[in-house]
Amino acid sequence: MNRPSRPDSYLRRLARAPAVRALLIQCGAAPLTLAILYLMASFRFDVDGRSLVLVQGLLAAGLSWKLGLAVWWRAIQLLFPAALLAALALQLPPWLFLAAFLILLGLYWSTFRTQVPYYPSRPAVWDAVRQVLPPPAAGKRLRVIDIGSGLGGLVLYLARQRPDADCCGIELAPLPWLASRLRAALAGSRARFTLGDYEQLDFAQYELVFAYLSPAAMDGLWRKAAAEMQPGAMLISYEFAIHARAPDQTIHATEGGAALYIWYF
Repeated sequence: MNRPSRPDSYLRRLARAPAVRALLIQCGAAPLTLAILYLMASFRFDVDGRSLVLVQGLLAAGLSWKLGLAVWWRAIQLLFPAALLAALALQLPPWLFLAAFLILLGLYWSTFRTQVPYYPSRPAVWDAVRQVLPPPAAGKRLRVIDIGSGLGGLVLYLARQRPDADCCGIELAPLPWLASRLRAALAGSRARFTLGDYEQLDFAQYELVFAYLSPAAMDGLWRKAAAEMQPGAMLISYEFAIHARAPDQTIHATEGGAALYIWYF
């Protein structure tokens, strides 16, 4: 069952997104940059394109530091004006920028808000998940979901390996979701894929929730799992741990590889 989301709640989350804050900082730094360049010109300093990108970048990076954005955002803010000027100097056709934007939008969608980029897992991880699933039980369907399912590899694999399981994936980005749907259709798989935000799901419906997200998403994931998952259910996170509670079990799909963290409810 999906939950309706309130528009004001979505807007608040959107406003807190680091990418949105970074964009607002660049916009806010622009008039300050113009004022500084005007003063420089008044004192007969040479003002050119290099001065513009340097002052804008330094101001944006400084504001990002002051407002508490992560260190990598400061570097992005510093280099963004120079990158923009270089792109304009190439005089590429406008349609090329539009095409690149649409492709990236389809791949990453609201990564700027969720801070969860596309992280593909590997077959060794899929098999490690299969091995920790409970054995088949007569008359009972195991319900499994991969939140942020990407191209659908884990869900398709589990659907093949466990005929007793209802295997689902949910993905926010349109292009990976479409690719997973096509893969399932071509393979004749029972796997199901939904386009949407896992925050709107009810985790009480599932015996296993698998996540390969990012450090920024783990606190929110744990709050949701702790509030909704039922006794006997299992949460698995690949690579990223949860600080609020130590995992009940930790395994490694490959020697020296990232860990699979498991919590039982």
